[in-house]
Amino acid sequence: MKFMGHLVYGSNPFVPMSLFATIVPVITLGSVSKRWMIPGWGLGWLVTCDPSGLLRKDKIAESVNKLLVYSPFPPTLIQGAIPQILEKTTQDFFSKTINILRKNLDICYDKLKEIPCMMIPQKPEGAFFAMVKLNLLLLEDIKDDMEFCLKLAKEESLIILPGVTVGLKNWLRLTFAVEYSSLEDGLGRLKSFCQRHAKKYTLTGSTAVDQQIHVEH
Repeated sequence: MKFMGHLVYGSNPFVPMSLFATIVPVITLGSVSKRWMIPGWGLGWLVTCDPSGLLRKDKIAESVNKLLVYSPFPPTLIQGAIPQILEKTTQDFFSKTINILRKNLDICYDKLKEIPCMMIPQKPEGAFFAMVKLNLLLLEDIKDDMEFCLKLAKEESLIILPGVTVGLKNWLRLTFAVEYSSLEDGLGRLKSFCQRHAKKYTLTGSTAVDQQIHVEH
């Protein structure tokens, strides 16, 4: 389980999986890049909750420690900053972060509803990104989520992660952990891109006939 409990702002409370460790051992992962919102800082931790001792008995923890020997250490700059980050970060920092993310999510959710080819099945209640379903039937010249993201980057200089990279074809993973002005600008570019590539419908069938009769009369 990836530790994102501190980034919960929906109506449902966060329930740590460690509560169920008496049923099955739980391994929790966390990182500086998530907890402190510092992308690219490859430094994290792994915590085991194993009251029955199964992980120790099967030497799982021992195997993990052996793997760490082959992993490169984080850059010196990051190692030097960690003590200050841990000691001087107050709860106020996390509270403000959650408030900002909550407001950004509301903006993102409302703006995406204005784009017909996109849908968020459920409003996120945690983390800092939303999974968005892409309706390709409403787009003219885009075959999948990868092509959508490549054209978006080329035409609008806007980067969105295609869902296929995380196992969800024709979805998008859109982050809203940015400043309000950047988020608003990005969503505006996204809407313009979708409008530009939207299918152009022509009147057919009874609708065309009805209009012809109306004109003749």
